[in-house]
Amino acid sequence: MSSAECVRLAVHASGVAEIVINRPERHNAMTLQMYEALLEHIGACVRNPAVRSVLFKGAGGKSFISGTDIGHFKDFQGGRDGIAYEAFVERVIDAVERIAVPTVAVVDGWAVGGGLALATACDFRVCSDASRFGAPIAKTLSNTLSSRNIARLQAALGVPRVKRMLLLADHLTAQEALACGYVHAACTPGELDAAALALTGRLMALSPVTHKAVKESIRRIVVEQRLDDDDLIEEVYGSQAFRDGVAAFIGRA
Repeated sequence: MSSAECVRLAVHASGVAEIVINRPERHNAMTLQMYEALLEHIGACVRNPAVRSVLFKGAGGKSFISGTDIGHFKDFQGGRDGIAYEAFVERVIDAVERIAVPTVAVVDGWAVGGGLALATACDFRVCSDASRFGAPIAKTLSNTLSSRNIARLQAALGVPRVKRMLLLADHLTAQEALACGYVHAACTPGELDAAALALTGRLMALSPVTHKAVKESIRRIVVEQRLDDDDLIEEVYGSQAFRDGVAAFIGRA
């Protein structure tokens, strides 16, 4: 199956874009070619003004994304290969995080390793009630996550849960992820698409100007430890959407 067949994009009339990872026979493990296809689809969504929300999904009902295909690592010669690999993965996670419109990871099954990182880079997550979240690298490859991805996990889950996932190679159940706020909703597999669309419907009814600014502020704070925001504030308060909002509010008073 080609990378184009393994990573598919559909843009619906509603304004919802769906990016589907379709390699269920390998638990939706990602090859570098699939990551490149994913980047292309993200770019297409970013350039398309009709796209107002993006869903990330995994096909097959057993896994969202199980991380990078292990075959990629067999030719590694040393630590510099790891640096290059993590930089490549960061390109992908950063691209997801920088999407200006709301993003939702629709998780049915396992979200592991790179799949966990990608789900965490989304604004919201909805999952089936049998889903699991983890990165059991301490008992599999003996590799690590980048500090940026650990920072994202820490912001979303808290240090104790991140240590449990990375040091104990444990996983979170859907119910645990829901209880701590990492997951927005957990439901049966048959209800999953409806839950995701209901969430995107709520999001698309709200201000895209506010969404863009808040998303970028959070990204800077969590990943780059930056507080500079003059450009974001200027863009928001200089927007027609802000002027229209003020006028509409005063008109209702």
